[in-house]
Amino acid sequence: MSSNKKSAPLPASSGGLMRFFEDETKGFKIDPRIVVSIPISLIVVSWVIDLFLAP
Repeated sequence: MSSNKKSAPLPASSGGLMRFFEDETKGFKIDPRIVVSIPISLIVVSWVIDLFLAP
């Protein structure tokens, strides 16, 4: 039984994941602040419209 434990595969390391995220991809590169600020601004505009146009 001890020989089975020694031949068991090791857990995957994070090295492959790090290389995956370091790869350059084609497409638009958007700043994360813009990605967060657009939905927040849409929510605020929606609230303002609701406040001023609500009967």
